[in-house]
This record gives sequence, structure tokens and C-alpha cells, in this order.
Amino acid sequence: MLQPSGLEWTDPECPVARAADLVGDKWTLLIIRDSLDGKRRFSEFEKSLGVAKNILSDRLRLLVDRGLLARIPNQSGTRSQYELTDAGRDLFTLILSLRQWGERNAFTAGESHSVLIDPSTGQPVPEVRPLSADGQELGPDQALLVKVGQPLPEAAR
Repeated sequence: MLQPSGLEWTDPECPVARAADLVGDKWTLLIIRDSLDGKRRFSEFEKSLGVAKNILSDRLRLLVDRGLLARIPNQSGTRSQYELTDAGRDLFTLILSLRQWGERNAFTAGESHSVLIDPSTGQPVPEVRPLSADGQELGPDQALLVKVGQPLPEAAR
């Protein structure tokens, strides 16, 4: 469980707010994306993202401090590499969901974009969709938020 020191939660009882506090910045998400794609060095992130060095350095430090990346010094003690921690790797589903949302909503029909494939089949990774216990797709109208201190509604028991 991630409990970064000194971080004040925007909404301490909301998992979405806590997640956004940890990774809700464009550069942070793109660094995680690149890490999932195998990038490890500062220079690789810099080349891929085109971000200013000071911003990249700050975001890498934050990701290490927040427990999403581990900084691995090389044997000569000069340049480090960055590796995803288990918590960082666990962001794969979030990045995949953002990718698929972007494919549906941020491109015009027929516009070219990168594709994430399953290497065992060569096919695009199937869409991520939440399912109920009986395997039916869940949408926002079929899910119920129960806030801290609220009782579970009678119909949900």
C-alpha cells in the first residue's frame, strides 16, 4: 500500500481522488506509459516525451518518492535507471483504459494511431470493461457509490 509521506490527500476517503493525487498529472501518466513500454533511462524518457529536463527530473523524483518507480543506480554510480514497482505496474489497467478511451474519443474515424496488441495473437488487446458478478457489463447506471459512514442500501444487501 502506498502511503507517501508529506502528501495531503485532496479527498481522504475517495479512492479516485487519492489516485489522482498520486498520478493525476499528464507527465506522470506519460512516464508510467513509457515505463510500461520498457523505457528505463532519463534520456529515453526525455527523447520520447520532449519534456523539459527540470520537469522530467521532478516527475521522476515524485514517482520514486510515491513508490511507483524505483531508482536503480548503475554500477559506476553515474546515471540511474528507473523500474516500475509493483504499484507502478498495477497502473497498466489505468493506462490501458485511458488508451482505449482515447482511441474511441480523441481520434476521428480512420485517423492513424498506435495500437496495443496481444503478442500471442497479434490482435488488439480487448476492451477493458467492468463486469458484474454474473458477467454482465456494468455501466455507471448499474454501479452504486457507498460513501464512508453511509449504510448499504436495502436493495444492495
